[in-house]
Amino acid sequence: MADRSSTRSARARVSARRDYYDYNLLAAVILLTCFGLVMLYSTSAYEASVVYQDDAYFFAKQAVIGVVAMVIMIVLSQWDYHFFARFALALYVISMLLLVATKFVGREINGATRWIYIGGVLSFQPAELAKVAVILFLPVLIVQKGGRLSSWKDMGHVLVPGAIASIFTFYFTENLSTALIIAGITVILIFIVHPKYKLFLIAGGVVMAIGGLLILYASRNADSSNFRLRRIAVWLDPEGYAKEGGYQVMQALYAIGSGGWFGKGLGNSAQKLGALPEAQNDMIFSIICEELGVFGAGLVILLFLFLLYRLYFIANNAPDLLGSLIASGIFVHIALQVILNIAVVSNMIPTTGVTLPFVSYGGTSILFLMMEMMLALSISRQIRLR
Repeated sequence: MADRSSTRSARARVSARRDYYDYNLLAAVILLTCFGLVMLYSTSAYEASVVYQDDAYFFAKQAVIGVVAMVIMIVLSQWDYHFFARFALALYVISMLLLVATKFVGREINGATRWIYIGGVLSFQPAELAKVAVILFLPVLIVQKGGRLSSWKDMGHVLVPGAIASIFTFYFTENLSTALIIAGITVILIFIVHPKYKLFLIAGGVVMAIGGLLILYASRNADSSNFRLRRIAVWLDPEGYAKEGGYQVMQALYAIGSGGWFGKGLGNSAQKLGALPEAQNDMIFSIICEELGVFGAGLVILLFLFLLYRLYFIANNAPDLLGSLIASGIFVHIALQVILNIAVVSNMIPTTGVTLPFVSYGGTSILFLMMEMMLALSISRQIRLR
């Protein structure tokens, strides 16, 4: 009788297990994308009507790419993520080659050569592909090493490809912000599987010390010809260096301050009417604060926190180490990009070209963000719940 009872109990546990699909993550992605489109139209309508004689120019392009990418995301998320992992090396190599090609065939926009144009119409930013390639390739390498990087050789096996991707991004596309994000993804993935944390604490202390010395040096050499040093000087005193780049920061701060608790109302921003350059790109969070106030900005941050929580849930419940590390890499990417964007807009750190995920204008960005969400949803399908 006891054997029969235990058998029935085991069958009940098996039958109670079911496939899972993280509809909460999907809902968060849809909400952020829709909110981004609303804010993009509100922010860019004036500039689009002046430059392109079409107030929906930026909105229409982003909407088409967003909808198509979302459909592809939902369809491909039904596939097993192990299938995509097979092409991790090829994707990494292609992304590195495209980064190199950007230096020679890329088009310069606003002083930076980061885009490759296809047919003279479609633009493509290889640095965005590099982030996805690193998120997919490094977990594959870690799993090949048994999941624990206990030796310097094993750690170097993962660190070197991440460092190459970061250096290539910085050197060939002059994109420091994306290079830092790739470096952050690499270090944190290694941190997750490394058995000892003391090494990372020491490294973190060294980086902070170097950063402090760099800030001190920049403050004493504000007139340097190095534009990165000037950015630090602008960050320290935006009013004193308004002509060198402080103007944009000050306008963003004016927008944030004028919004108050509940904002001026959707569409009623004054700073977007030519005062704040590139408002629909890196500085869109300041327009959110101006039109929707602290309350609206807080809701957006909560929505990002919910998205990150769902990624954490997937990483914590993934069926294997590969899925857990891929989801962790996506988590790190989104978290770093949101933190850096808000920190730049609020002048907490020097200006860098970091967009707000799902909200800022950028077809390449939204396309590869959806690719990352596709991987996360694919991993969630392999979770078994009781």
